[in-house]
Amino acid sequence: MKKERRTKSRFWVYVLAYAIAIIMLLPMLWMLISAFKAPGSTVTVISKLLMPPYTLDSFIEVLKPDGTAMMWRWTLNSVIVGGVQTVVTVLFSSWAAYAVSRIEFKGKKLLIAFILAGLMVPMESIVVPLFNMIVDLDWVNSYKALILPGMMLPLAFLILKQFIDQLPKELLEAAEIDGAGPFLTWWKIIFPLSSSSMAAVSIFVFVQSWNNLLWPLLVAQETKMMTLPVGIPTFQSNFATDLAVPMASNVAASIPALIVFLLFQRHIIKGISMTGIK
Repeated sequence: MKKERRTKSRFWVYVLAYAIAIIMLLPMLWMLISAFKAPGSTVTVISKLLMPPYTLDSFIEVLKPDGTAMMWRWTLNSVIVGGVQTVVTVLFSSWAAYAVSRIEFKGKKLLIAFILAGLMVPMESIVVPLFNMIVDLDWVNSYKALILPGMMLPLAFLILKQFIDQLPKELLEAAEIDGAGPFLTWWKIIFPLSSSSMAAVSIFVFVQSWNNLLWPLLVAQETKMMTLPVGIPTFQSNFATDLAVPMASNVAASIPALIVFLLFQRHIIKGISMTGIK
């Protein structure tokens, strides 16, 4: 009896889980189908949405170089900003995590508390003074304004520190006995062993940068300097009733981040599991 009850309860748990998953996937499915409809098609009526024909005309409208949508330029800007922020953030976080985890110095606990305090400070609370600083430096509409404020991430430091804390002390002591300094120890031991954790952090930083809207909206005021989250709404404002073309732009914008995630999802799972975060 108990086994039957467990089986029934597990069955309904699975049913509920699949139902929630389907509900969450429906908007994405609607976006994907709408993107393959011709410009001007009705996509708000299910019967018309599911009926052929399907075409790539909406994607052609979005991706053509001489069109109103600067998708290629916005994608390039997003790749540059996301790529630089990811590389710098992961490297700096790894160096800081190694120093705090394995090197003894005065004020270490205070430094850790200061870094972790950044997790409690929302971007909205510092955006005004930060923007005033960018204006004073005359960095508006530049890559410096888009990249530099987003290069530090306390969560990246926390994840990498947890991993480095778990490494055997004897391993690092052996490197020290062999004459390796802090940087050589990081390069020869910490970096190879923490590659999975760094890959997981890299994906997290890249996706966060890719989806960032507030800060690029403020500092990228020229169309050519916009990133995808800012440029797409600007482009979509030209289509009051036509939803097919905006849906195509959203699908095109999500493809690069989706590809990166699919390529590195194994490293994400492995990296998070190795840091002890459940």
